[in-house]
Amino acid sequence: MSAAPKSVKKVVLAYSGGLDTSIILKWLQETYGAEVVTFTADLGQGEELEPARKKALMLGIKPENIFVEDLREEFVRDFVFPMFRANTVYEGVYLLGTSIARPLIAQKQIEIARKVGADAVCHGATGKGNDQVRFELGYYALEPGIKIIAPWREWSFKGREELLKFAREHQIPVAKDKEGESPFSVDANLLHSSSEGKVLEDPAKKPPEVVYQRTISPMAAPDKVTTIKIGFEKGDPVSLDGKKLSPATLLKALNDLGRDNGIGRIDLVENRFVGMKSRGVYETPGGTILLAAHRAIESLTLDRGAAHLKDEIMPRYAELIYNGFWFSPEREMLQALIDKSQENVAGEVTLELYKGNVIPVGRESPKSLYSPTLVTFEDDKGAYDQKDAAGFIKLNALRLRTLGQRNKTPD
Repeated sequence: MSAAPKSVKKVVLAYSGGLDTSIILKWLQETYGAEVVTFTADLGQGEELEPARKKALMLGIKPENIFVEDLREEFVRDFVFPMFRANTVYEGVYLLGTSIARPLIAQKQIEIARKVGADAVCHGATGKGNDQVRFELGYYALEPGIKIIAPWREWSFKGREELLKFAREHQIPVAKDKEGESPFSVDANLLHSSSEGKVLEDPAKKPPEVVYQRTISPMAAPDKVTTIKIGFEKGDPVSLDGKKLSPATLLKALNDLGRDNGIGRIDLVENRFVGMKSRGVYETPGGTILLAAHRAIESLTLDRGAAHLKDEIMPRYAELIYNGFWFSPEREMLQALIDKSQENVAGEVTLELYKGNVIPVGRESPKSLYSPTLVTFEDDKGAYDQKDAAGFIKLNALRLRTLGQRNKTPD
């Protein structure tokens, strides 16, 4: 155990009910002598959360200090959908499923801390990962004077066996499959699941099939096409096959479709904010479908300049979310620009799902900028004079011709 100042009176712990956060709960009580408040968020991770409440009670937490909140709609509406308006991917592939969940958890922890008069917050992220940064940047942005406790950076446990010994000594239930080393670490919410560590640490080795949580293999997917239609208003999906759905309900339906068609698997090596590379296996079935659909409806409704500008700023926007700067002024500034671009992004996209593929095959919009009259190879009835292209080309070629003349090799 590590020595720590006894200056904390009440702390709000981000609590999953799992072994690690249960150990943290007891460690906080012993090390800080603090009153612990637990906060468990339902972000659509697919687990029953009532056991977390019961476990907190068993570990001595007062009923009034146990908070379990269903945040699925808020998560998708206020975090996932705004992010997808930008077609956001980090380093070309990662749809930021873990990254986008952290600011909401941090926000709720701070709200609860204010409500119960807590002077500290605590998370269970390790000192090697990105999540510690994401949580703490959120805490400080929302409550600059808050005390932050990060047990993995403070305690003196040398390894998992010492953690298990502490758990047994304090009557913290340890599941049989937790007695040994876990084959990999999993984080999940309604947008995605991620698996890292152990059997995945060698980037040269193919992940075993047991790693995948959310999808069937593309090779095992049906040998038939699934056709769907997604409706959009102001850049956000609002309907599936003509039926209006709430944000969380719609994403859940897309997840099911993606799962059944082997869509959304990513095996990647990414650059963490703290400076190291890590290998992970991520599954984002519904998000992968949504990204393809959103780009398809934008292709019809966004002006070229606006579309290209969005593509230019997207990597910066993605990096801000990945690194934990959701509450920064620059992210909010970029969000305002992105949201402005979505005012006329409305209509319906038809997609075919087949063995891991998402194929847009149709798009229509009352706000369409596509003109059949202009692009047709048939008679356009004078809508476009092809002779005008000659002057356009000559003007654009002027500097190239000048350079070419200068660089022309003398005879």
